[in-house]
Amino acid sequence: MTSVSVIDELKKFQILELLEQGKRVDGRAFDEPRKLVIEPNAIPKANGSARVRLGDSEVICGVKIQPDRPFPDMGDKGIFICTAELLPFSHPSVETGPPGPDVIELARVVDRGIRESHMIDLSQLVIEKNKSVVGVFADNVVVDYDGNLFDTCAYAATAAILSSKTPKWEMKNDVPTLIEGAELNIPITTIPVSVTMGKIGNHIIVDPNGDEWDSMEARITITTDSNGNICALQKGGNGGFTFDEVIQCGKTSVKVGAKIREKLKQVMGTKK
Repeated sequence: MTSVSVIDELKKFQILELLEQGKRVDGRAFDEPRKLVIEPNAIPKANGSARVRLGDSEVICGVKIQPDRPFPDMGDKGIFICTAELLPFSHPSVETGPPGPDVIELARVVDRGIRESHMIDLSQLVIEKNKSVVGVFADNVVVDYDGNLFDTCAYAATAAILSSKTPKWEMKNDVPTLIEGAELNIPITTIPVSVTMGKIGNHIIVDPNGDEWDSMEARITITTDSNGNICALQKGGNGGFTFDEVIQCGKTSVKVGAKIREKLKQVMGTKK
C-alpha cells in the first residue's frame, strides 16, 4: 500500500508541475476534452442504444421503453429513469456487489442533467392519464474506465435516447395494448450536454483523464441545453471553487458543450 501511495503522490506532483507550465499530461489544452467517438445503435434488440468512447473511458447505454404506471403526482407525464453500472473488469478498483456511493451519484447526475433539461417531452408519453404512461429507461454500463464517467455516461445516454424509437400502445379493457407496426420517435425538445471540470492546485481542466481524476481536489459538472442555458450542476470533492471560478466554469461549459452538441447532432442526424 505504501508503494502505491508514493506512486500516486509522484503522479500528482508531475501533473501539478506540468499544469504550472501550462501543460497537461496528455498534451491537451486546459479547456480541451478528449476525443469523442459515438457509435449509435450498438445494441440491435434495444429500443435505442449507443457506445461512446471519451478518450479511454468507454460506456454502452441501452434504452428500454415499456408501459408503466405513472408516478402518483405526475399522472399526465411519462417516466424517465437513468441508471449506471461499472463492470468489474472496467478498472482494477471496481468490485462486484451492489453499487457504491460513487456509482449512485454517477447515475443521479446523468439522470438529473437529462431530466432538468426537459430533453424528453414526457407529456407526450401518456397512454391514459393517471393510469398508464410510457417509461423510458436508460441503462449505462461502463466497460472501460479512465476518468470522467459523468460526461461519458451522459453522452452515451443522450445518444441512446436520440436513437430510440418508441412503440405505440392504446388502452383496451384498462390494459395498455401494443399497436402492431406503429413506431414513433421519442419527442425530443433539446440536447443536453454535460461538461465536467477538475481543479488541481489553482488550475481548472476540462474532462480529466484517469490520472488527473485521481489528482483533483474538487470537480464540477455543469449541464447546458441547446440554448446554452445551465440546467444542472453538481460539485464534488473535498476542495472548493471560488465564485469567480464557478462563473468561469459556467462559461467553459457553454463553449465546450456547444462543440460536443454539434458532434452529437452530426452523428445522430438530428437538428435539435
